[in-house]
Amino acid sequence: MKRLLHILILVAFSVSAFADEVSLRVSAPSTVEVGGKFRVQFTVNTQNVSHFSAPDFKGFEVIYGPATSSQSSFQMINGRTSQSSSIIYTYVLLAGNSGTFTIGSASVQVDGKTVKSKPVQVRVLSGGAGGSSNGGSSNGGGNYGGGQSSSAPSASSSNISAKDLFMTATASRTSVHEQEAILLTYKIYTLVDLTQLDGKLPTLDGFQIQEIPLPRTKEFSIEQYNGRNYRTVTWSQYLLFPQKSGKLTIPSITYEGVVITRNRNLDPIEAFFNGQSGYSEVKRKITTPTLTINVSPLPNKPEGFSGAVGRFSVSSSISTKEVDANEAVTLKISVQGSGNMKLISTPEVQFPKDFETYDAKVNDNFQLTRTGLSGSKDFEYLFVPRHPGTYEIPASEFIYFDTESRSYKTIKTEAYTLKVNKGKGGAGQSVSNYSGQQQDVQQLNQDIRFIKKGDVDLHQPGDTFFGTWKCWAAYILPLLLFIIAMVLGRKQMKANANVAHLRGKKANKVALKRMKTAKKLLDAHDTGKFYDEVLRALWGYVGDKFNMSQESLNKENIEQSLTSRQVPDEQIQQFMKVLNDCEFARYAPGDVNENMENVYNSAISAISKMEDNL
Repeated sequence: MKRLLHILILVAFSVSAFADEVSLRVSAPSTVEVGGKFRVQFTVNTQNVSHFSAPDFKGFEVIYGPATSSQSSFQMINGRTSQSSSIIYTYVLLAGNSGTFTIGSASVQVDGKTVKSKPVQVRVLSGGAGGSSNGGSSNGGGNYGGGQSSSAPSASSSNISAKDLFMTATASRTSVHEQEAILLTYKIYTLVDLTQLDGKLPTLDGFQIQEIPLPRTKEFSIEQYNGRNYRTVTWSQYLLFPQKSGKLTIPSITYEGVVITRNRNLDPIEAFFNGQSGYSEVKRKITTPTLTINVSPLPNKPEGFSGAVGRFSVSSSISTKEVDANEAVTLKISVQGSGNMKLISTPEVQFPKDFETYDAKVNDNFQLTRTGLSGSKDFEYLFVPRHPGTYEIPASEFIYFDTESRSYKTIKTEAYTLKVNKGKGGAGQSVSNYSGQQQDVQQLNQDIRFIKKGDVDLHQPGDTFFGTWKCWAAYILPLLLFIIAMVLGRKQMKANANVAHLRGKKANKVALKRMKTAKKLLDAHDTGKFYDEVLRALWGYVGDKFNMSQESLNKENIEQSLTSRQVPDEQIQQFMKVLNDCEFARYAPGDVNENMENVYNSAISAISKMEDNL
């Protein structure tokens, strides 16, 4: 019976582990275009698969698949080993008709058990002028590539119109009250092969700005806009809090993009034998539209208004309801909700007059969301009751402006009754306080002390402190300390004023440290992080050496700075070539390891020669 029980327990654990670990995931684009090809992949996180059943691809034509591939990995970290494996089933489908279609569940057999994937919906848009059937991706830093199978037209520098490449700026609300959150979204639409985009939101007068973090990898999708299918991606989002009323303007932003174009006048055969490329990079400026926000002032603010605008609730708690005199008690008030939580003022608590109180401690537990700052803001009040008795701590009011009802609302905390017992100490006498209650007064000192016995120091008449060495020391020592503090302060001021020199002096050391990190990434064949680290070393070296801010770092400013310092043109061109080669190598196909090695050696040589010259 014991053995049977053990077997049943092991079987139960095995079934539970199976249910928790084995899964079948599906990945497919959410939107494609009529006539476009796209990829659907089913991934099971084990290789112990006995049978795979494909779903019904109704509405699509299967032009390839299933192609089966497997992956496995083994890791050992701090003596602990971990192993993972998976099998991927890949299909390539062709979208024939417009509409919304459902790809059903696929299933696999694992150890006699059936595991199914979730159905997914794919929207097929009718054919438009341009577009892409596959979403692209972007790595951070403002660069991103096109899809795997693009049907976008091959643009030339002369025929890229404002309808082929543009950005939209939309605000979640255009009529708000002061301090009410606005979601500002910048979205890019493209029919051409856009590979790079640079630009940022300027300082806005009258707004408090919070940028919403977006993934560094930009995932493109297909969207129909004015009858055309575009590759589109949300580029940036900001949360704005208007600080004053009236018509506030969000100015247009000019982004600079880089587009890969094909030279139609160049014979491809001639270009091949002459070592020329049929493609070139064209810079295009993209200007976003201007937005106007109508901000209404808040209605007549009631007395005790906390400054909060949004939707909130309040709660409170106390550490104890019975305490001895002279012991500390904590009262906590928590404001939860969504809105301009940074500007909420500290709620006022009416403590009894006998309590010794301290400033409230504020803890921010909110995070940035697309509706505002959501979470809680906690206020901790520390107070010490000095006399025994029973006291009432009344409820505190929290007044805020509700953005849904467009009115002020008042919510209250809980009122508390605190019983204070007589504290430990010597006997005392009872006196009446302002409320008529009897309280014990502790006898802290005796009125009559004993006559001092033993040796006594006697002083002659006229024996004064003035004129003695102690008197002069009392004058001279503070003066010396003041002079020393002045000297040290001046040295510190000079050191602080020379931050730019120290920054430039350490530029080479910081750059070489980053290159050491890049070497480790090179050895680990981590391509993406390797190129990011090399670029940080190159840009960081120039920024530290010339004390340039991050905003002013661009290739034009670098060339001007090097030329003004009489750096030879040969070295300038070499340094700029390394920058360009490194940026290009991040996306160039071919022998990855050899490209990484060449970029690493070129970067080391450029930094060393520049340091020797400067």
